[in-house]
Amino acid sequence: MTGGEVAGILVAVFWAILVSFLAVVLVRLAQTLKATTKLVADVTEQAVPLLADASATVRSAQTQLDRVDAIASDVQEVTSNASALSTTVASTFGGPLVKVAAFGYGVRKALGRDRQDAPPARDRRTVIVGRTLPSARRRKQKG
Repeated sequence: MTGGEVAGILVAVFWAILVSFLAVVLVRLAQTLKATTKLVADVTEQAVPLLADASATVRSAQTQLDRVDAIASDVQEVTSNASALSTTVASTFGGPLVKVAAFGYGVRKALGRDRQDAPPARDRRTVIVGRTLPSARRRKQKG
């Protein structure tokens, strides 16, 4: 064998090894692409129902928010009606009730003047929380 033939055989072997290596790489790449395609199909198959459920949940939440909004506006209306009713009752009955109370106070005062001539029944003391006695009254009580 001559040097040219050996070189030709080496090049042929080199090209055979290179083609074999590229064939293995292409087979593995094809397997990876097939697995990726299957994975994408599975994810799509699972994602579509999840998205449909999420959409239904968002619609349900919107319905509930609309109901809460309606309830809140009804409560606001009831509150304003109660406030108006309270103002009306206060203005209608407030004046006459003050007059009746003043009349009752006047009657008690008038009847109390007659009782002032009679001896006092008992000395009454009133305790007011958080209030101190003037110093003159404190001395009388102590001693």
